[in-house]
Amino acid sequence: MFDIKTVEIEVGGKTLKLETGRVARQADGAVMATMGETVVLCAVTAAKSVKPGQDFFPLTVHYQEKFSAAGRIPGGFFKRERGATEKETLTSRLIDRPIRPLFPENSFNEVLVIAQVLSYDGENEPDIVAMCAASAALTISGVPFMGPIGAARVGFQNGEYILNPSPEQIKESDLDLVVAATGNAVMMVESEAKELSEEQMLGAVVFAHEASKKIVDGIIRLAEQAAKEPWELPEDHETATLYEKVKGLAGSGIEAAYKLVGKAERVAALAAAKTPLKDAFVDSEPNAAIKAGKLTKKLEAAVVRTAILKEGRRIDGRDTKTVRPIEAMVGFLPRTHGSALFTRGETQAIVTTTLGTKDAEQMIDGLDGLSYQRFMLHYNFPPYSVGEVGRFGAPGRREVGHGKLAWRAVHPMLPTMDEFPYTIRVLSDITESNGSSSMATVCGASLSMMDAGVPLKRPVAGIAMGLILEGDDYAVISDILGDEDHLGDMDFKVAGTSEGITSLQMDIKVAGITEEIMKVALAQAKDGRAHILGEMAKALDHTRTELSEHAPRIETMQIPKDKIREVIGTGGKVIREIVATTGAKVDIDDEGLIKISSSDLKQIEAARQWIQGITQEPEVGTIYTGKVASIVDFGAFVTFMPGKDGLVHVSEIKNERVENVRDVLSEGQEVKVKLLEVDPRGKVRLSMRLVDQETGAELEDSRPPREPRGDRGDRGDRGPRGDRGDRGDRGDRGPRRDRGDRGDRGPRGDRGDRGPRRDRGDRPERDEGPAPEFAPAFLTGGSNDGE
Repeated sequence: MFDIKTVEIEVGGKTLKLETGRVARQADGAVMATMGETVVLCAVTAAKSVKPGQDFFPLTVHYQEKFSAAGRIPGGFFKRERGATEKETLTSRLIDRPIRPLFPENSFNEVLVIAQVLSYDGENEPDIVAMCAASAALTISGVPFMGPIGAARVGFQNGEYILNPSPEQIKESDLDLVVAATGNAVMMVESEAKELSEEQMLGAVVFAHEASKKIVDGIIRLAEQAAKEPWELPEDHETATLYEKVKGLAGSGIEAAYKLVGKAERVAALAAAKTPLKDAFVDSEPNAAIKAGKLTKKLEAAVVRTAILKEGRRIDGRDTKTVRPIEAMVGFLPRTHGSALFTRGETQAIVTTTLGTKDAEQMIDGLDGLSYQRFMLHYNFPPYSVGEVGRFGAPGRREVGHGKLAWRAVHPMLPTMDEFPYTIRVLSDITESNGSSSMATVCGASLSMMDAGVPLKRPVAGIAMGLILEGDDYAVISDILGDEDHLGDMDFKVAGTSEGITSLQMDIKVAGITEEIMKVALAQAKDGRAHILGEMAKALDHTRTELSEHAPRIETMQIPKDKIREVIGTGGKVIREIVATTGAKVDIDDEGLIKISSSDLKQIEAARQWIQGITQEPEVGTIYTGKVASIVDFGAFVTFMPGKDGLVHVSEIKNERVENVRDVLSEGQEVKVKLLEVDPRGKVRLSMRLVDQETGAELEDSRPPREPRGDRGDRGDRGPRGDRGDRGDRGDRGPRRDRGDRGDRGPRGDRGDRGPRRDRGDRPERDEGPAPEFAPAFLTGGSNDGE
């Protein structure tokens, strides 16, 4: 029933299995890719005809993670997979970017690629498996595709590269790099790094390319068994003739337009140069006009590329290495926690930083379960930034991708949660764009965070590199313009610090670039990055030591784990009372780390002291400030720590005699006390008389010490007690009272050996003087004489 074809590829000690013919057999191409217990199904379908008037290649890629793949039920009300998450959007782009340049220039049939994660083992990342599955499905589908490609992830730890590391290995790694490549050249790079050198990054790309070659060979073996007949693309014999016509009508005008330095003037001149084309094709068939428009773009590319390769002259008059003028400002907005305005040529970004507490973290529900993100970077690209009318609303895939690129660039430089216990959100609004706005976002994000007081390890800058490639001739250009991006062959973005690279992204429009070209691009990007960092330092070269007055303050304190319950209280009663009374926000984790936050430092201090009072043990000799809780005849009970009371005996209120405690103290009165003793039963003795009630300073004990009683001497022989005499008649004492029937009390049983009676020592005879005044020692915790 099934005609199943399978290949297995050994990559980095793991086996990648590609299978077709079992599922999704009505798709043009369908492949089940398995690595470990991670399984991804990718199905490719293509329209058999082109829509009338269509002048672009409609490729759509969707990547979806099924929660059932990890044995989980989605959270939320609907309990099913819904709109694409950020990770799904980014992975869709990861698949799209390397395969799009590999479709023929005259291919306009709509192509749909759907990759679905069906099983996930937590060890083998599904994005790499999905990229390989998509490549294999396209290769066997018969759709015009100049692949296949392979893909690999690379980590770097202890000076060694790791191929396709697990998520746990990535956490410990200095690099997370994804490469897609054909058998001959690299097509796409995406990475985050911890300040690695250009040589280390290039080595990682080459390492990944070698692994990708093995996957390409395996997909070719599968195609030899299962590929469908390739589509026949219609031959176009009229293109060359039509191109010469377009060149004759608009060539000179386009050349003159691209000699204008200003963007607005250049755009106007290009529009004027194309006017003869509109007149010439106004009565032509729609397809002819569309083809003429595409050939006009080709003519523009030829003009720009020739000027760069042959003359070294770019659109705006710069050479290949010069970076456009930079102007940076910080503290641009008055009420934000941190802000920056970064302008590079005709590209500009307003970037703000907002600080929040832990409860502002982003909760992410994915295949790995719930996770929390304390750093967010969001990028917006409104249509006015390029002088156009367009959709304005929720971010698209491009905005999500550009924001994530900037996130990867600055993320390695962030302080740890222990160093800076804030949730951080960076917002980049692009207000002008003619070049890399994502790299402007990197620079602006670095400045705005330093303006907000985020202690970055080092500032980060980014630069976009371009490539013009004609046969063996090529030119690498720094800080590319928008037109150079559209008309060139590569968009190569490099971000990093003065010490190394933190992020690398590359997209190309040709069938790959060589190691030599990448090496030149990295070296040139390093020089450009150093220049931009110098310009940024003119605005702000260090992190501000003080947070904005509008930002929340967060203080941390550590308490023993066995005290957590006391701080929280039954049902959270205590911690709610602290928050309600002080106004500060209090968070406590399972390790006893407490974060107290408020924009008012007095509120933070009040909450901190409250918590310290709950968790600290009383120390003998320490002076406390407390309140009189209750008054009794023999003294007053004072609350000197939260939940802890002690007795100030009447003799410890003042040095002179106090007849009535209420004449001196009242309930609720604030007093300063010194802790004298905590007895084995936990009873606490306090003293007011040993503390200056105004200043809280300790006083010396002014009472004279008691005289020792000394030796009472030999009292001599008192002789016999003698005869006590006749006690006389005691009279009739009456009948003994009836105690009732006490019943049978039963035997007392064996009381066992009670042991020898304790030795009570030598008890000298008591003085026959007057009896001392009695005071209840069991209440005072001290002696009966008031001392």
